[in-house]
Amino acid sequence: MTQASAPGLDFSALEKLLASLPPPKSVADLRAMLDGLSPLLNASPPTVGTLHEGVLVRDLPSGRVTADVAEPASAGPHPVLVYLHGGGWCSGSPRSHRKLALRFAEAGFVVVNLGYRLAPEAPFPGPLEDCLFAVRWAARQAQRFDGDPARIAIAGDSAGANLAAAAAIALADDDSVARLSAALLFYGVFDFPTLVHSQKESAKASAGAFEREAVQMMLSAYLGEGPSEALLTDPRVSPLRGADKLPPSCLVVGTGDPLLGQSHALAAALAQGGVPHEHIVCEGMPHGFLQLEALPPAREALGQAIAFLKKHVPSA
Repeated sequence: MTQASAPGLDFSALEKLLASLPPPKSVADLRAMLDGLSPLLNASPPTVGTLHEGVLVRDLPSGRVTADVAEPASAGPHPVLVYLHGGGWCSGSPRSHRKLALRFAEAGFVVVNLGYRLAPEAPFPGPLEDCLFAVRWAARQAQRFDGDPARIAIAGDSAGANLAAAAAIALADDDSVARLSAALLFYGVFDFPTLVHSQKESAKASAGAFEREAVQMMLSAYLGEGPSEALLTDPRVSPLRGADKLPPSCLVVGTGDPLLGQSHALAAALAQGGVPHEHIVCEGMPHGFLQLEALPPAREALGQAIAFLKKHVPSA
């Protein structure tokens, strides 16, 4: 485990801002909140070669699944990274996480920044099915974007990290696509039973109303009301239960994140399963901090994650 520190940084202003936000009452509130933050989170994006917006990945009766595909500025063929945005399975988009995704294109990866279907309109397993389809699609279409179909990795943050880990496990035994070279998993949910238990304990303590209500809303949107124990422990939902099938994985989380324990548990499972991994823990950092590039640990941790990716994705 790598412990990163943030000497001299004062997080009180950020904590006060988060505490001042009213608890979201609906999925629409969550979506509006993230949409409102997007201009700030994506200001001054890095320069890349070509950005193809809204590329059709999957055409369904319920709607089109698209991705923003970014090509590096240098000549390829380049390794490919499928990126899955966060947002609690029910909000977010390629646009809300554009800057973070473009950092990987800046580093030399063709990035497929996927706009998977959102809950509750498309609950489990809809979003995961889109992610699995997108990895296979990326392998078939890689050369179209100067990418190498034999060198594919996956990444995601928050709910996207859950989907990335679940997809990587599901694809481990799939001969139709090259085995994923690596996974970057940023402050994700990896074990739903533990999360549900922590929510109950939080309610008993009458603390953390914003986090508790938001998380409960996300859980219900993605898995429905009162999901069964069998569903909660399914590796497609709780990838901790299939961690030994993950490719080399880099975990990033902050000590100020309520999901810190989720990353610790996955790191322990990876160690037990003999899966090469790195666990980057950043002192004081909140959930979603990699999109807050004004915080020095954000760029440092992202640099470490990119170095891990380059180490484990084979050279051309």
